[in-house]
Formats: sequence, C-alpha cells, structure tokens
Amino acid sequence: MRIGVPTEVKDSEYRVALTPAGVDALVRRGHQVTVQTGAGEGSAIADAAYADAGADLTQDVAALWGSSEMVLKVKEPVASEYAYLRPGLLLFTYLHLAANRPLTRELLERRVTSVAYETVRTSDGALPLLAPMSEIAGRLAAQVGADCLLRPHGGAGVLLGGAAGVRRGDVVVLGGGTAGLAAARVAAGMGADVTVLDVNPQVMRRIEEVTGGAVRTRYSTPLDVARACAGADLVIGAVLVPGARTPTLVTRQMVAGMRPGSVLVDVAIDQGGCFEDSRPTTHAEPTYTVEGSTFYCVANMPGAVPHTSTYALTNATLPYALALADSGWRQACLEHPDLAQGLTTYEGRLYAAGVAQALGLEAGDPGPLLA
Repeated sequence: MRIGVPTEVKDSEYRVALTPAGVDALVRRGHQVTVQTGAGEGSAIADAAYADAGADLTQDVAALWGSSEMVLKVKEPVASEYAYLRPGLLLFTYLHLAANRPLTRELLERRVTSVAYETVRTSDGALPLLAPMSEIAGRLAAQVGADCLLRPHGGAGVLLGGAAGVRRGDVVVLGGGTAGLAAARVAAGMGADVTVLDVNPQVMRRIEEVTGGAVRTRYSTPLDVARACAGADLVIGAVLVPGARTPTLVTRQMVAGMRPGSVLVDVAIDQGGCFEDSRPTTHAEPTYTVEGSTFYCVANMPGAVPHTSTYALTNATLPYALALADSGWRQACLEHPDLAQGLTTYEGRLYAAGVAQALGLEAGDPGPLLA
C-alpha cells in the first residue's frame, strides 16, 4: 500500500503521525511510505532518520495526498487540506467530528473512507488510541492550570502546594477516566487538595485505591459540581463520551460563583467542551476570561510536548496501521472488531452513531457493510 504522512498544519501542532521505527515496520512488510519534508522537525525527528528507515521524502504535499492510498495524520484535516480529500482515500487520524460539522460534511461529500483514532474501542470498553494522548493532556492540564493561577498570568496568585501555615490550592477534576486520573495525580503530586467527580462508583473506587486516598472522590450531580466549583482554584474538565459531544457540566452561573482569578482547563474541548463558555483556543492564544475566571481551552494540548506525544501515539497506532496496510480497511475491520468501531465515513455515508446524534444526521449500520 502507498502510505502518506503529511506535515501537520493545525496551529502550533508539532506532532507527526509516524516515527522512523513505524516507517521501518511498514516498509519491511512491503509498503511504500512517503513523508513530507520537515514533518518530523517539531518532534525532533530529522528527515534523514525517515530516509534511513526507508521512507521517500517529498516537498510536494499535493502529490503526497494525491498518490497515497492511506494517509496517516495526527489531527483532523483543516480547511486548507479539504481540497486533498477524495473518493477512495483512506484517512486514519483523530477526527472528533461530533463538534465539527464542516469537516463531517467534507468527508461525506468527498466520499472519503475514514477511521477515527478516538473511537477505536476494545471489547472491554478501552480506547487504546485515545488513551496515550488523554494521559498526556491530563498531566498537562494540571501544569498549565498551575501556570495560569500565577498572578502575572492573570490568576489569583495561588500556589497549588501552598506553604507552611497557608492553605493548599483546591483542584476539582470532572471525570475520572484516563485524562482525569492523570490530571488528579499530577495535581496531588504538586501538593494540591484534589477531588474527582464521576458517576461511576467503580471508577471512583479505583481512583481512591491507586492514589492511596490522596485524591478524594465524589459522585457527580449538578448540585455537587456547583458546590465543588464554588470553592475551587482550578477546575479541570475531563469528561468523555466516546465519539459523541461532551455534556455541559459547568454553567456560566457556576463560573460567576467561583473565586476571582480561578482557572478552568477544558481537556474535553475537542468534543465540544464540558463548560458552557468553552470555545477552542490555540497555543498561540490559549486563554480568555469569563466572569473573572481564566479559561484554557487549547484543542491540541499534547501538541505542546510533541516529542513525547509522537512516540506515545505511534506506539498505540502502529499495530492498527499495519493491519490496515496489510489487509485493506474492510478486511482489517473484520479481523479487528476494535478497529471497526473507528469506522466513521465510507462512500458518502456516516457510520458513527455519536457523531450522527450530535449533528442531527443519520448513521448507517457498519455490520452489513463489513459483511
């Protein structure tokens, strides 16, 4: 199969979809891999490393897209890339379509076959391609939240770890999944008082166990969320509904009742965000203010640590990329039911139920298609 790896063009996105080791694995199986010149520079991977692994290099991005049977990316195509989408192309990347009607329309109208990283799901409910980036985003959320709390950055001037005789910062994490647990553990490691709100008793029990009680848990209800936010210095939104739009948990009224200079970090912004006033921001302009509180809603948080993120992502995606390349998307989905969960669009039809519900569209049943 002819596989293309273009340079990511989203604002401040320095990750790349494949490492040289990934290129080597694909080439050894007889596939042709073309990497856009400079694609790995943001992740500290030189063009020479790709060439040594067997990749072809090109500066012509249009030719790369046009000649590739499968394109591997990190983030969803942006408007400047829509012209490269075409019938028969297999696109394997993060899509997050539930909050992106324009891209959904383009994929359908251009009859692209797309498989979304974030909805590949194993029989036990795990999300193997989302987990590594969720973990990184969660860890970053505590770091950037602590930074935003600094007075020179517009925050209340609260140190999460406090000091002798001075209270610690109060951190509230909404959602106890991979991102939420990662955020809670880092915040607790900074010395903060941390509470995680979730609706799954098993998740809450696991958090208490793995943190040795250093992180408190509370059942999430609108009243409990409002009370927790009212006393919080930092609120981290890490709620996930796989493939669907994130529910709104924190209203503007709740924000108005928070401490002046408090901070809200929305890790779920890719799926629409879980704060009423959330809107996507960039690494160049990451924050804005609502009711005296700072919102941080960067839609590609792991892109800020591309070296770590690129290698973690390839570790997770490579087995699936190999399956798609070796067998073609249809056979690969038959052989790997978890991969079939990621099938999103094909021949102008949508196959992601969560996206269809969020956008008011109709979703097809992939069963007959794969059979």
